[in-house]
Amino acid sequence: MAIHVLGRCALAGLLLAAAPSAFAQEAGHIDPGTTAWMLISTALVLLMIPGLAMFYGGLVRTKNVIGTMMHSFAPLAIVGVLWTAVGYSLTFGNSIFGGIIGWRSEFVFLMGIDTMVEKGVPEYVLAMFQGKFAIITPALISGALAERVYFRGYCAFVTLWFLFVYCPLCHWVWGPGGWLLERGVIDLAGGLVIHVSAGTSALVAAIYLGARRGYPDTAMHPNNLVMTLMGAGLLWVGWFGFNAGSTLQSGMDTARALTMTQVSASSGALVWMIIEAIQFRKATALGFVSGILSGLVVITPAAGVVHPVGALALGAISSCACYIALNAKSKLGYDDSLDCFGIHGIGSGLGVLLMVFFLRSEWKAGALAADAGWTAMGQLGTQAIGMAATIAIAALGTLLISIAVEKTLGFRLPEQKEKAGLDHSLHGESGYGLLNLN
Repeated sequence: MAIHVLGRCALAGLLLAAAPSAFAQEAGHIDPGTTAWMLISTALVLLMIPGLAMFYGGLVRTKNVIGTMMHSFAPLAIVGVLWTAVGYSLTFGNSIFGGIIGWRSEFVFLMGIDTMVEKGVPEYVLAMFQGKFAIITPALISGALAERVYFRGYCAFVTLWFLFVYCPLCHWVWGPGGWLLERGVIDLAGGLVIHVSAGTSALVAAIYLGARRGYPDTAMHPNNLVMTLMGAGLLWVGWFGFNAGSTLQSGMDTARALTMTQVSASSGALVWMIIEAIQFRKATALGFVSGILSGLVVITPAAGVVHPVGALALGAISSCACYIALNAKSKLGYDDSLDCFGIHGIGSGLGVLLMVFFLRSEWKAGALAADAGWTAMGQLGTQAIGMAATIAIAALGTLLISIAVEKTLGFRLPEQKEKAGLDHSLHGESGYGLLNLN
């Protein structure tokens, strides 16, 4: 045994001698504090996937709870593999075609990043952190498709949407040389890339697929608001990694982003409770979680550039706007089942634009120093361009992908399967042990 151990030590010494400083050099480039925070942030964003599954799963009818939760979990597999294979290269590779898409051969299958370190953090960690964003975005869209789509069709939709909508858009806003990034669009953690794109796609998909059978005349009550509340809590916790992790550091900007996230979420929840108290003389759990999300999505693009007062204002404004949007849904006649557009599209869209009026004075001073022609209204115009581009690619891409999926694999469930429920028809399972077709 001793000879075996000594032999292994000798072999390790020979390997180190063969590459004299490689190991030490790479370790020297790594910032342990920032790396530790980015590892935590990656785990926090991953936590949002089961949080979203619980949030959405509790809102649908009993017969659809497993099918709906699977819509949140499935992208972990689909996008997880695609991100490793080509997604990271397409989004964070070097710009080609004038900033339209990226490509870097080292990023394909992550084969060339084994010793890469960026901003003091191993490239592997950054790839996995961004990969969680890519996973949750199509999962958000599933809220608009709830209770009425084939699982196979949904999986095909996620695959195509990731490749042809998410990857180009992500490169535009965050990728090196992306054309929206070069124009100066501000989007810390995905107001455009994630929430506006998902909200827009949700609206288009909901209109294309049509309403659930029986909507809005038949009551479609949530099956488990306790689960929805717990899901919202997990989303709130995960959002600290979502926003504060997007600073890609462990310093003052990280603390600011985390604080603004908490402040805006609290503001949104409180204002929603006040609205319901005035209108109904009571506060509902469903309203409370809607307020939380309205505060979280509005601050997502802006958490790094506003003060706490701005975060309070944005959370309150978003809560009011989302409340109006949710109430207008039935009047407009579209069935965005779980309010992806009404919360994520409207709330985050407001954050992308209204942040301009709450920018930190030191941030504006820096912008003026970098560009003597910078003005707040000019920045508002830049944000509007980013918004228009996001809506365009998400809307057009979703429509074309939905048509393609419907014409090939099938997207919308036939009436008999929809009435029986996703759990029984598509998965052969029941969420609560006993088959309940309620």
